[in-house]
Amino acid sequence: MSNAMAKAGLALLALILLSSSTYLVSETEQVIITQFGEPRGTPVTHPGLHFKLPFIQTANVFEKRFLEWDGSPNQMPTKDKRFIWVDMYARWRITDPLKFFQRLRDERGAQSRLDDILDGETRNAVASYDLIELVRSSNRPAETIPIESEEERIVLEQIAKGRRAIAASILAAAQARTLDLGIEVLDIRLKRINYVDEVAKDVYARMIAERRRIAERFRSEGEGEAARIQGERQRDLQRIQSEAYRLAQELRGKADAEATAIYAGAYGRDPEFYAFFKSLETYERVVDGKTYFVLGTDSDLLRYLRSPK
Repeated sequence: MSNAMAKAGLALLALILLSSSTYLVSETEQVIITQFGEPRGTPVTHPGLHFKLPFIQTANVFEKRFLEWDGSPNQMPTKDKRFIWVDMYARWRITDPLKFFQRLRDERGAQSRLDDILDGETRNAVASYDLIELVRSSNRPAETIPIESEEERIVLEQIAKGRRAIAASILAAAQARTLDLGIEVLDIRLKRINYVDEVAKDVYARMIAERRRIAERFRSEGEGEAARIQGERQRDLQRIQSEAYRLAQELRGKADAEATAIYAGAYGRDPEFYAFFKSLETYERVVDGKTYFVLGTDSDLLRYLRSPK
């Protein structure tokens, strides 16, 4: 019984010794072996099973892959005294795990050190350039509403470097400062640039004024075009009306002439019948059920009523 327990204890001790003397390195990891907190040997970068002294040596694992640094937005002044919020991010990796362990110990220490380096270099770069250099990346023409007047055409200020070149200069300065830290900054990007509230109000006010000026110009052009169209419409209407009036008068004149000719022919053929016919027309126009006439018996109007023969 005691022999079996002794064998089990030895097996357990051997298992503990084996597990504490071996470590596994994956393809995305690199390891520094420390003994009582001090590095021993060269960094282990090859994947597989490796051995170390049990209990007194420790395997410190670090990433081989690209790591992310995401900065907090900071308020910074530009060269032309504009205060802006700058938000940026970067990618970095551990190139020398031994230096990394000696200088920074772990990723938390690296992130804190990168905060100081990248924020400082970004602040220096922002303070060295005008706002237009940080906003624009090239001198390509602005895609705006086409304007015919040269006085109203929007001409953007030309830049010397631009946003990408400034980010590249920040990257170069950060890489120079991280050489002795066992890390390499791979890329830096200005993620977002925002105006502070005071500057934003002025910028928005200028933008609104510019849009209103363009809108007023288009509105005045539209009103002028509407007035021109209305004038042409009135002119065409008057021309059509005058032409119609002239044609109507011509037709009326021809009709009156024909009627006069007919009346004249009728009068010349039988004057008495013509007079009788015209008298009937007169009766029809002036006499109705509500009309009263007081006439003498010798009135010409009643001549045909007195003696119809």
